Amino acid sequence: MTIRLRDLAACFEGVIPSIIATAAPDGMPNISYLSHVVLVDDERVALSNQFFSKTATNVRANPAAAVLIVDPRDGGQYRLDVMFERTLDSGELFEEMAIQLRATSTQVGMGEVMRLRGVDIYRVRAVHAVPSPEPPQKISSQEPGTQLMAAAAVARRVSGASDVGSIIDAVLDGLRDRFNFSNAMLLLKEPAGGRLITVGSRGYERSGIGSEVLVGEGIIGTAASERRPVRVSDMSRIRRFSSAVHASSDEESRTRTIALPGMPDAMSQVALPMIAHGVLRGVLFLESSQRLAFTREDEAALAVVALQAAAALALAEAEILEGPSSVPVTADQSVLTGRGFRVVHYAYDDSIFIDNEYLIKGVPGRLLMHLLRIYQQEGRTEFTNREIRLSEEVRLPDIKDNLETRLLLLRRRLEEKAAPVRLLRTGRGRIRLEIAGPAILEEASG
Repeated sequence: MTIRLRDLAACFEGVIPSIIATAAPDGMPNISYLSHVVLVDDERVALSNQFFSKTATNVRANPAAAVLIVDPRDGGQYRLDVMFERTLDSGELFEEMAIQLRATSTQVGMGEVMRLRGVDIYRVRAVHAVPSPEPPQKISSQEPGTQLMAAAAVARRVSGASDVGSIIDAVLDGLRDRFNFSNAMLLLKEPAGGRLITVGSRGYERSGIGSEVLVGEGIIGTAASERRPVRVSDMSRIRRFSSAVHASSDEESRTRTIALPGMPDAMSQVALPMIAHGVLRGVLFLESSQRLAFTREDEAALAVVALQAAAALALAEAEILEGPSSVPVTADQSVLTGRGFRVVHYAYDDSIFIDNEYLIKGVPGRLLMHLLRIYQQEGRTEFTNREIRLSEEVRLPDIKDNLETRLLLLRRRLEEKAAPVRLLRTGRGRIRLEIAGPAILEEASG
């Protein structure tokens, strides 16, 4: 029975290292391990060329070689009889492999060392199954079209959502319910900076709302900087990106940072850029404790979900700009019966501490102090996005900046910390401030 390369897709996921055997002109054999073997088409494979000086010398003198690949699902081994054709140092395939290598190597501090020098293309002349005492068991796969149907179902959920918060929830809940991917997070890009901020997650002990990733850093940041999906099928070969998954509240208060959520035992990860109107909106990120959890078909379907989410978020932000310009200005006549609490604002980074516990920083921190000051001065609890945008105190950098996302981030962070202050979305472009007890506002200098 003829074995097709496409039937061996799992062998090209990089879970088990492959081996290439070459021979020098005098017949001396040489064997090297390969970090990446990529399926190009039905007749060709691509090998990453980083350190293989001896291999490169041999194949240029004798282009015939043999490559051993292993199916990580059942241990089946296959020998590819290959013939060297050419080396690529640019182009779509080169960029795809370079990005994959860069995303994983930056996580172990070897981004500069593990640079891709070239991609060697080999024509496969024959595929042979290596004999085994016990034949590998056939692995069942998903029915064709399963991922497409799941993506369509999630897209329908997203299309029915009308605001930023419900769009994010529709995406994350859809991934869990339709794809059965339980661990996921959605990060949005700061328009004026090089950071991605977590605005929603599922499946983690800590939500990580407000945690940040630098564009270009690790798998998530590389997907953002390169605007391409990045998928890893075996995380045991690289060090986990976030070493502070289980940061404590005390550590948050000291460092004024929020820990990125994550799985300590993650084996598979995939990051999908969210792009709309040519603008990077954020990154959709999923992980699993299983190897080979995300197939190429999964990646394609998830990329569609990510693009649909980006378009929906862009539309929601645009519609918010058309929201109401004013609301009735009425004083809150209710009597605050809860205990008092202390809110400290540090002006140099706009960080907020409530009763000595870190909450948030940056624009969301300024927003909270702005709303609390107006409440204390005027007794008002109803606000519109438009009036907030026009406030000199808030100092939004651009009227097109994603105010709705910043308010969502603040609202969810307050909920997560069970703070005595809450923000409620009462309509398009409208929010309400709820306070459990008297607030003491303080300005700190350091």
